[in-house]
Formats: sequence, C-alpha cells, structure tokens
Amino acid sequence: MINRWLFSHIDNSALIVFRVIFGFLIAAEAIGAIFTGWVTRTLVEPKFTFNFIGLDFLQPLPGNGMYYYFAVMGVFGILVMIGFKYRWSMIGYTILWAGVYFMQKSSYNNHYYLLLLLCIIMTTLPAGSYFSIDVKRNPLLQKISMPRWCILLIIAQLWIVYTYASVAKLYPDWLDYTVAKNLMAGRAHYPIIGSALQEHWTHIYIAYFGILFDLLIIPLLLWKRTRLLAFYISIFFHLFNSIIFQIGIFPYLSLAFSVFFFSKEKIHHIFMKKKKFYTANEVIIPTYRKILLPVLALWLIIQISLPIRHWFIPGDVLWTEEGHRLSWRMMLRGRSGNTSFFIVDKNDPEGKRQVVNKSEYLSKKQLRLVSSRPDGIWQFAQKLKKEYATKGKDISVYVTSKVSVNGKKYKTLIDPEVDIANTKWNYFTTNSWVLKYN
Repeated sequence: MINRWLFSHIDNSALIVFRVIFGFLIAAEAIGAIFTGWVTRTLVEPKFTFNFIGLDFLQPLPGNGMYYYFAVMGVFGILVMIGFKYRWSMIGYTILWAGVYFMQKSSYNNHYYLLLLLCIIMTTLPAGSYFSIDVKRNPLLQKISMPRWCILLIIAQLWIVYTYASVAKLYPDWLDYTVAKNLMAGRAHYPIIGSALQEHWTHIYIAYFGILFDLLIIPLLLWKRTRLLAFYISIFFHLFNSIIFQIGIFPYLSLAFSVFFFSKEKIHHIFMKKKKFYTANEVIIPTYRKILLPVLALWLIIQISLPIRHWFIPGDVLWTEEGHRLSWRMMLRGRSGNTSFFIVDKNDPEGKRQVVNKSEYLSKKQLRLVSSRPDGIWQFAQKLKKEYATKGKDISVYVTSKVSVNGKKYKTLIDPEVDIANTKWNYFTTNSWVLKYN
C-alpha cells in the first residue's frame, strides 16, 4: 500500500514548471537583495551580525565580499531555472542561502526559513529531468514522470506551515484586532489605500481572514470542487500581502505552489503541450527506498515538533521569545523596548558601572533586536565581554530592559541583578534571567 502511494509514477509537468519559476524567483531574491540595499544594510554596514547562537563563525565576508556572495547566489538561481547542472546548482544555492539565514537575525523573517526548507527539498527532487540544459546535453537524462512522493512532500510541508500559522493566531491580541491595528498603523502613509487600512473593518478582515485562509487553503486547493475558487482567493490574498507588507518573492512563490494542486492534465495542457503526457502509472520501487522512508518520516516529525516546543518551555512565548523561531509564528506581535547595558570591571574595587553607547556598535536594525529580544541582548553582552577581554579586562554586563508587546504596558524583561556576560545560553528550555509574568 505504501509503495503504491509513494512510488506510483505520475506526470512531472508540475515539478518542471515549478523548477523554472522557483529558479527565477530565488535568482530575483538574491539579485534584488543587492539592488534594494538589503545586503548593504544587513550585512555590509554593520560591524558584526547577530548569527544564530552557536554559529559564531558565520560572519559576513569583508569588503565587497557579500555582494559577490549574493551575485553567485543569483547565478545559481538562474542555473536552476534553466536546468544546467541542476542538482549541483540547487545544492550551491541552498548552502549559500543557509549561510545567509543563520548568519544574521536582525532581518529575520519566517519566509526565509521556508525558503531554506524548500531549497533542501528541491535538491532531492528530479526537477531537472525535462526542459533543461542538462537534458539537452544528455538526452538519456530525460524523464516525463516522477514518483508521487515528490509532490506529496511539498504538499505536506505547505500544510504544516499554513496550519501552524493559523493556530498561532488564536490568541487574544490577534482575535481582538490589536495586532492588525498595530500592523496597519505604520502604513497610513500609503497612497490611495493608506486611510482604508486604518478602518476597523480592515482590521477585522486581516485578523479573521488570515486565520481562515491559513487553516483552509490547502484543503480547499486539494478538493476539486473548491480548487478554482481557492486559487482566486490565493491570488487576492498574496497580492494584498505583497503590496501591503512588501515581503519580496514569497507571495509569488506561494502562488507558484498552485501547480501542485491542479490536475496533472491541466498543468500539462497549459504549460507543456509539446511534452508527452505520462499515463502509465507504473509503480517503480527505487533502490533508495530503505533510506527515503526513514528520512521522510524524520523530516516530517521535526517539522511537526519544532512549532510546538514552546509549550514545553516555561513562560509565554510572545513575551520570552523562547521557542518563537522556526515555528511559523508569523506577524503575531510587535515588540518595542528600552534597554541599557552597564559594564563593571571585575577588578575595580568600587564596582563602578559604565553605560554602553549601543550606537557605537550597532546598526538601526540591530538596535531594535537588542532593545527587545533576549537572545540579542545575551549575544551583545557576549560581544562586549570578548571585546574587553582583548584589552585585558574581565567584565560583567548588567542590563535594564523595559519591553512592550503589542503596545501593552512596559515591563522588565531581563533580571537586572544577573551578569548576562557570564551566563550560558540555554538552547532547549528557558533562561532564568528572562523574567516571566502570569
């Protein structure tokens, strides 16, 4: 049964079309990051970046190195699109994008994580087996079918993402429109639509349509009777997000996924009429079956488990941020804070406190990270400790931090009596110096 479900071959037109679109979009993501100034603001101008904790070796290349880095990524994206050395090009882009993703958190976005997962998945799929330079150079590589698991994996991944995104919105600040109101307040200056975005009905739409869309879009696309309507709704939803939130390629990538939900015949007819349509429906058990099944199971277990880990960590994740990343908690909260760092030389008998001028070290984006997020605060304290160690000084770093979530009352985030520079970061549970409230 499982062999027939996973290894029955189906027409591969959808995967080939998606590869072309995906390659174009990831090339646009890389090249666009250069020309929009994202690389400059995020990776070139800062003196250092806030990498994922434990990956301190990941820092931007010096000089103009990051521009070349992203240019190479753009080339890899184009090679994926045209199918030249597809597998190696996809692996190359994946490695470079993983470097960017884990290198910095000041421009963190859940969509960046999704792109990393999709890149990993695409390295495993036979997406270069038709309409590619590889096939033109070696016709023996041509295939008109693929095993069904290829499309099932992508659909399962999307279902996990959307479902968790919907469930995460079921909390008071989202349901009473507080988050939507705060999101739209910063967009009042938009021409034509700015005033409409401040209306109460707009906030209701954003709050409840967001929940329903995320929860139902995958089932509606899977069901033939509602598929076309769901597709039209998707176009409206993703274009709205693109215009209002300006989140790069991701609304268009989300629309590109539609090729996996429409019938194989329709996708073939619309995009690849010259290609022979595969109808044999053969069940071909691959030699890699014994490896594939546990790998797929492990992948899905990890994807299902990561977003719920915050339930096993003390404190409210909206406040502590512990368990927030890699959990599809998208646009759920706004954080603002006032944080001060104080250095104490351990060899100073008077224990004088020296205030740190954060602006000497941090960019504007980094200042926002360090002002309200515990991991950024901890990493900056470690940075200060290392800098003073090079001067022969052993220091303590204390922090006073007042933080507001979703415009609520400011509260103390960090225990001001704890030497943050000399504490260890707890990866898997809570950090006691992050204060909790009932």
